[in-house]
Amino acid sequence: MSFHAVAYEKNLAVVQAFEPSLLWQWFARISAIAHPSHHEEALATDIVAWAKSQGLAVRRDAVGNVIIKKPASAGYENRATIALQAHLDMVPQANAEVEHDFATDPIRLRINPNDGAWLMATGTTLGADNGIGMASCLAVLADDTLAHPELEVLLTMTEETGMVGVFGLQSGELNATMMINTDTEEIGEVYIGCAGGIDADVRLPVLWQKTAFDTAITIDIKGLRGGHSGLDIDKNRSSAIKILARVLAVLNQQFSGQFAISGLHGGTLRNAIAREATATISLPQTIKSQVVQCIELTLDTIAAEIAKAEPNFVGTVAQTALPDTSLTPQDSMQVVDLIHALPNGVVRQSDVAADTVETSLSFGQLALDESGLRCVLLIRSLVESGKMAVCDVLSSIARLAGASVCFSGDYVGWNPDENSPITALTVSLYEKILNRKPDIKVIHAGLECGLIKKSHPNLDIVSIGPTIKNAHSPDEMVHIESVAAYWRLLTDILANAPMR
Repeated sequence: MSFHAVAYEKNLAVVQAFEPSLLWQWFARISAIAHPSHHEEALATDIVAWAKSQGLAVRRDAVGNVIIKKPASAGYENRATIALQAHLDMVPQANAEVEHDFATDPIRLRINPNDGAWLMATGTTLGADNGIGMASCLAVLADDTLAHPELEVLLTMTEETGMVGVFGLQSGELNATMMINTDTEEIGEVYIGCAGGIDADVRLPVLWQKTAFDTAITIDIKGLRGGHSGLDIDKNRSSAIKILARVLAVLNQQFSGQFAISGLHGGTLRNAIAREATATISLPQTIKSQVVQCIELTLDTIAAEIAKAEPNFVGTVAQTALPDTSLTPQDSMQVVDLIHALPNGVVRQSDVAADTVETSLSFGQLALDESGLRCVLLIRSLVESGKMAVCDVLSSIARLAGASVCFSGDYVGWNPDENSPITALTVSLYEKILNRKPDIKVIHAGLECGLIKKSHPNLDIVSIGPTIKNAHSPDEMVHIESVAAYWRLLTDILANAPMR
């Protein structure tokens, strides 16, 4: 038996009692195949092979998106064609102590040991974002008992690191007039709009030299909750990068020119709140005890400030081997000033959508090497002008710091349509399931709907999904019963598809 099959059987044993059975079988299968961003090919190949074995029309487009079609069930031939959409990739995040190669290793499912109502992974992201949505699309294709119109399933490539699949989706690839995006993460909510986004890459040239000091220490920031850089940006989750920058800024003030940075790293993904960061600095032995005391005092102050929001925060300082090279003390100060000045968090709340962030940015990645300092930030906004205003702020900071900034991956938001027929249908059916009206929302995250509408402007789109918490972090989990409610809504929409 192959390792893939063993992983599938182990995952299946965890979810075998869950309903709907077909959806959970597919999720166990998806989880058993490594599929982080840029490594989705094995999963895409497996799905294509399965679709062919079922006699379904399936193909890959020019950028690798998987498109599967299924004829209408009996009596539904004259109903409007509906597309179901999910993305193939998942965010790869693991706890520091967990050895996991996301490019090859399967996700190991487990019931949350603290609350059996939730499913999570073992030390890594779960991939319920968007694996549950993908599993639901494939389960619909696999279930011949369902009533549905002609279906098109669109599974897109590399959504989490730049929406590659929908950027490359060509006009006319889909014939559907309605689409259900499956990437919403709260049961009882219907999303009809989302934020646009753009990446900022800030670079600062630095001068390296032979280390001039005689000792070195490492500052480690760990234990933070992390999370989705859009959905969780307003939840007081601390950025490890910004905490580290604050500590170093205090050193700049009190020990100006008396230390040099030898190493700097924080965060792993542009779209995840940084959970860990580290810095190595060299300094004279004569002031080491004073510097360590200053760092520990600053860390204690920060820990007290964030104790409620970040109860597992750990900041440490320890002796380390003296590195061969370091930045000059002057460049070290410049690096600290830049990372301390770069903003992070909510910029503005929406005036239109209640309890919704309008504009934000997340300082997702920090790295220092021979080529210089690199800072990667993700800006999101429901308003194009708001997004551009933040870009202008970053450009100003970069100029003041002697750095450069490059913007890339600009994608449009999804503007709400108050007269959307599929939204009206979804809301009416959801109300019967919930025994209350669902919440209609605009999400502060980058759903693919805006770019899909750019290539298919006549598509009427709605987004739904089960409850997923802590996406983009190893604490990611999906509420098991909410998946059954989501499945009922999804299949009810298909069964009530309007006439053409």
